Amino acid sequence: MFKRRNRLPDARRESQPDPRGTQQSSLRKIYTALNAVEAEQALVDFAEQWDNLYPTISKSWLSHWTQVIPFFAFPLDIRKAIYTTNAIESLNMTLRMVLRNHRSFPSDDSALKVVFLAINNIAKKWTMPIKDWKAALNRFAIEFGDRFPL
Repeated sequence: MFKRRNRLPDARRESQPDPRGTQQSSLRKIYTALNAVEAEQALVDFAEQWDNLYPTISKSWLSHWTQVIPFFAFPLDIRKAIYTTNAIESLNMTLRMVLRNHRSFPSDDSALKVVFLAINNIAKKWTMPIKDWKAALNRFAIEFGDRFPL
């Protein structure tokens, strides 16, 4: 989950022996909560514990809370695959690099071809399976069976 990863650098090492570890475990309670209500309570608990040292972390979560809530609509198996996956970040980074190198495209088709070729090249490098993908795949089949090809 990007919110989690983006806020951890705010922790300074001089305040505790390992503040990032305890801060990360407090954040984990937010994104592993069973539903949005529990997650919001975990966020309040996090703010009470950490706001005196790092007030920007909870403020960031609260300011983006409406964008975080839809995440809790997914079952836990799917959410776990989402927040432990770097494949999407890697794909976005590579596509940005490829598109940045091409300043302009003569047509929409040429842009689509560049994206298609970039995705094919990226797919060749994917050797590690996504963590807990089998459980997420089964849950996708259950939740979205009418839209999920077998």
